Order: sequence, then structure tokens, then C-alpha cells
Amino acid sequence: MSYLYLAAAILFEICGSTCMKLSEGFTKTLPSIFIFVFYSISFIFLTIALKKIDISVAYAIWAGLGVALISLIGFIGFNEEMSVLRIMFLTLIIIGVVGLHLSTNIH
Repeated sequence: MSYLYLAAAILFEICGSTCMKLSEGFTKTLPSIFIFVFYSISFIFLTIALKKIDISVAYAIWAGLGVALISLIGFIGFNEEMSVLRIMFLTLIIIGVVGLHLSTNIH
């Protein structure tokens, strides 16, 4: 169940990060408000997930997958560049997250 909470935290973090882009530097009201709403919900779910998942693993998964997925959203939704070098380093982040997870016992 803790990993479902973590997945929800990642989903809301991605929504919050997307709203950062959509807010255009806090010049658009609704996306600006949603930044705080989505990040608050994300932290709530992340905190609940920490009951059973080590903080180092949970935070690495939350941040690492968030970075990877928001990069994909940036590429698809905002026409941001996705170079081979960027893909390589995103892959390294994902490998690091998986490695941390595999090296840690879950309570």
C-alpha cells in the first residue's frame, strides 16, 4: 500500500511541476494556485508512504521518477529538447533509483 501512496505523491508532484510551467512565472492565476495545491497533496502522500518505506528510497523514487516523467512531459507537451545526452543522464537517474531500491530492505 505504501508504494501506492508513493505513486500518488509522484503523480501530484508531476502535476505541480507542470503547473509551474503553465503559470508562466506566476502570471496565470489558476496554474499558480494549483502549484501549491498539487505539491501539498504530493507531500501528504509522500509522508504517508514514509511509514513503511525508508526515506532515502522513497525520496529517491519520488524525485528521480518525477524528474524523468516531467522531462518526458516537457518534451511531448512543451516541445523541449531531448538530446541523447539528456536521455543518457535520465537513464542513469532511473538506474540509481532502482539500485537504491534493490539495496534497501522494506520494513
